[in-house]
Amino acid sequence: MKNSKRLIAAIFAVTAVMSAAVSCSKKKDGNKKEKTKEAQTTTETAASSDAPAEAMEIYWLSDYDLNPGEAEEKAVALSLFEDVYGGKVTYLPTTAEDKYNELASQINAGAAVDMFPYDAAVFPDGVMRDQFDALDPYYEELGMNESGLWDEMSGVIDMFAYKGQHYVVPYSISDTFLLTYSRKLMQSEGIEDPRKLWQEGKWDWNAMKSMMEKFKANNPNAYRCGINGWYGQAAFASTGHRVVEFDGNTLKNNMYDPDIANAVSLTNDILLNGWYSTYWRDTFPTDFNTLFYASTDWTLPLSNAANPEADLMIVPFPKEPNADKNYISCNFDARMLVKGSDNGKAVATYIKCERLAASDEKMKKAAKEKATTVVKHQSGAYKSFITEEQYDALMEYTDLSKMTPVFDYGYGMGETMTGYGIYTNETRGVMYRLTDTEVGKDWEALKNTFSPVIDEQIAQYNK
Repeated sequence: MKNSKRLIAAIFAVTAVMSAAVSCSKKKDGNKKEKTKEAQTTTETAASSDAPAEAMEIYWLSDYDLNPGEAEEKAVALSLFEDVYGGKVTYLPTTAEDKYNELASQINAGAAVDMFPYDAAVFPDGVMRDQFDALDPYYEELGMNESGLWDEMSGVIDMFAYKGQHYVVPYSISDTFLLTYSRKLMQSEGIEDPRKLWQEGKWDWNAMKSMMEKFKANNPNAYRCGINGWYGQAAFASTGHRVVEFDGNTLKNNMYDPDIANAVSLTNDILLNGWYSTYWRDTFPTDFNTLFYASTDWTLPLSNAANPEADLMIVPFPKEPNADKNYISCNFDARMLVKGSDNGKAVATYIKCERLAASDEKMKKAAKEKATTVVKHQSGAYKSFITEEQYDALMEYTDLSKMTPVFDYGYGMGETMTGYGIYTNETRGVMYRLTDTEVGKDWEALKNTFSPVIDEQIAQYNK
């Protein structure tokens, strides 16, 4: 009960800090200092109420620090962990390239390492290599018994269950694969608004292909492309099927699934019809010669800044016509409990704080206000930003009552399946070759080339 009271007070206080920060950005420096100081005092008051006698210290091995740097704001989850539970996160730095080697060395040495970042390589590779412990013994510390806290994520969590245990407990999803487009361009070309079609349940592969075909046909002599960016992974995920399936115990090669063949057919159609541009871009193009820009949502603020008058909007990658649901490709936000850690309760508590920060309505409101605050450089040019309408759309596309995330287990099976090698086609992993570099090739040939490789890799894990 005491922790619950502190939690409510701390959430209120952290929200006040976030709201004050947003308000201050719109006012003069004098008011900014005064408001920020007031919000910090509120946080300190909430934190001092019934603080735990003993702090919980977590040793975090990662290529990035959870503690804020100079001039950075402290994350909400860390604030809750420190203020409510007396926690502390001690950073053990490594590099993105070397973090798994360092993890193995630390485990073998019996070093004090407790928490590790989730990425696709964690599952099944890291879990099956016994680098992590299950979080099931810390059910209470995770807050699984608190009504409604984890309900939305239950299906996602079970997707990563291994032999009845839960090593990966995602607290949210992020980096959703989307298509960015210009409503101004759509209107000038006489093409329907994709978001409207999505709202009407009519946004599928056929609708997208018809739009790209019309866009090209409207001016056949001009250089135009229907889509640019990276969309192969999203196309496969939109079927709701995976190249590598997993039943909770055993991995399975799914290359002969007709829906996987359909995804290859779609990507081939886009390429062979001349709808795809291979020119790499970081944002939606400013030349208006591209209908859709495929990427994760992190490019949207940059695209807005580059195209402030284009009236940009976003839509998920379209649904396969025969799919039973709207399936999306995205990243999963989680923290891993390192094998042999004696600090499982603290790690589980920190994960709970991440979930609270991701799900609390007051936090969501403050996050929206912060994200949609438009700032300009001194030159008058826009910094990256998201409009309120775009933000609301993004929240719809990450609403797990409307969208179903897909994780292809092939992406978590090591270098042969997902490596980039030396950035040549022959040295890349199977998953990227299927969704990217081998596009346009015959499906039977792809099966003959890659199915034996997948079988070989699966056999190693299933041992």
